[in-house]
Parts: sequence; C-alpha cells; structure tokens
Amino acid sequence: MLVVRPAGPADLDYLLELAILSGPGFTSLPEDPDQLTERLDLSRDSFAGALPAQQCWYTLMLEETDTGDVDGIASVKAAVGLNRPFFSFRVNTNASSSPSLDIKLEHQTLQLVNECSGWSEVGSLFLKADRRKGGAGRLLSQSRYMLIGAQPDLFAETVLAELRGVFTPDGACPFWDHVAHKFFPMPFDEADMMTGSTDKQFILDLAPRHPIYVELLPEPARAVIGKVHPQGVPAMALLESEGFRPNGLVDIFDAGPTVTCPRDHIRTVRDARQLTVGIADEVEAELPSLISTNAVSGFRAVRARVGLDGQTAILTPDVAEALKVRAGDTVRVKA
Repeated sequence: MLVVRPAGPADLDYLLELAILSGPGFTSLPEDPDQLTERLDLSRDSFAGALPAQQCWYTLMLEETDTGDVDGIASVKAAVGLNRPFFSFRVNTNASSSPSLDIKLEHQTLQLVNECSGWSEVGSLFLKADRRKGGAGRLLSQSRYMLIGAQPDLFAETVLAELRGVFTPDGACPFWDHVAHKFFPMPFDEADMMTGSTDKQFILDLAPRHPIYVELLPEPARAVIGKVHPQGVPAMALLESEGFRPNGLVDIFDAGPTVTCPRDHIRTVRDARQLTVGIADEVEAELPSLISTNAVSGFRAVRARVGLDGQTAILTPDVAEALKVRAGDTVRVKA
C-alpha cells in the first residue's frame, strides 16, 4: 500500500536519489547532501512541533509499505519570505497611446518584486517516472492539503506554488540563457544552489533595478514566460483542480509561473470531513477515498476504500495500520 508519511534524517539516501532524478531547475531538491540533511532535520523538528510555526517546513515521502521503497516527495512550507526574501518577476501590462496618431499600445514588463512574504507554499512535488500513473501523484499532491487542513492555524491564509519553467531536452533554459544570465554571470546550477543555501543577498545585489520590456527580449525567452516545464504539466493540472490560479508572478531564473489560492478555498482543505474511526474486516465502498490523520504530528495519508456510516469512517485493519490509527481516533476523509 502507498502511504504518505513525514520525512526525517533516515531518508537522506532516498531524498538524494530523488534530487538527482528531478534534474535541473528543481530548486527545492538540490543535489547537495549537506543541504538535504539540513532539510530532513528541519522536517523532523517541524512535525515534532519543536519550531515556531512560521519556521516549519514539512517534507512528505511517498512509501510503498510492502517494499519500503520511497518513490516520491512533496512538501509544505508554513511561511516564505520572512527570513530570506522571496523574489519574483511580476508581469505587468502597461498601456500607452497617441490620440493624434490614433495608436494604442500595450507593453508587458518584468519587475522584480518581493510580494509573497508570510504566505505558505506547497512544493517539491516529484515522483519517480514509474509512479506517475495510477493515482500516486494525486495522493502525494493532495496529502499536502490534508496536512494543511488538519491544523489550518499553522499555515497562512494564502497558499502559493511555484512551477518549474521550460527547459529544453538538452537541459538548457531559454529564459536563463537570454535574460537572467545577463544579470547573474554564473552557471544556472550555481545560481539555483545559492538560492536555497544563502540569504539571497546576491539577487538583491545583481538583479535588474528597472523594468525589463518583454518586447525587447529574444523570441525564445518571450515564448517561455509563465510556461510550465513539460514534466510539470500534470502538477499544474492538479493545482488547478484544487482552485489554484496564476497570479502574474514568474520565477526570476526560469520564468516558471506562480499560482495561488486562499487556504480555506483549496478544494481538499474545504471538502475533507472529520470522522471517527471504526474498524471492520470488510467495508462497502464503490471508490477509494483520500484518508489522513487529523494532526500534523505523526501525519499519514493513504487512498483506500472507506465505509461511511454517519460520522464514522469504517477502515479495514490494513488501512488503519498504514495510518497508525485505532478505533475511536479522528481521521479526515475526502471522497
């Protein structure tokens, strides 16, 4: 059975493998054992409630309980942009006109901004290639919203997600090559690593101070602004199904889009029900449901058939074991 569970220090080898498989541009998964070790320590402390709420970064692993294999990762940051800026480009549309010539024009510009301070972020969604079917991606994606819904007060009223921008099959990034690299004269991977491992002062020092006119950029760069990496298209579809929409911000390195949704309007957060656990050897249900524990501490989530009897969720013993719940406990269920 597939179960989503908290990540901790023992998951370093799994996390490093996923980081290598994720490829360039996946900022939250650097191929750096030291950074990944720090992240797993942070995840452990976050789930244990050992940190102030806004400092927490919850990392989740998708595990096959029969084999112990870890095939995917997802995460929720309680707040971004507080200790380190959260830079983006805002895509602005500016109008100009000449009544005497009867000409009206619109120009798009890119303006460096730091607008998302204090918002929560869902991210790091990645699965091994052979797991990208059969509902594993949806389970992993929705588990983040079940986590938020378990204790909403630990998260901000606005939730964002950043999507990786377009890269060519040979690993080149058109927006980086034609735009960002002009301001950050270093390899993409180095800038990407520094984004996650420094206070981002280098961005403040080197980023353009004035708006960049999109019409003046080469066509390969213009064409990818706000576009999603082909591997991110399914993730974008999942986000849209939850109510996330583009908010006009793009990444300053690869121009991938940012999407947002009010926390309490996220479909899974809104629609999941709190029910009391009952256990039976068999349950009657036509389709599987998303089921999770009802607290951040010890959070777990699965997709399985559940019998609904009033305010009771009837689980089979193996599902209860995967969730580590007993009769009388409270779970969250999203049909």
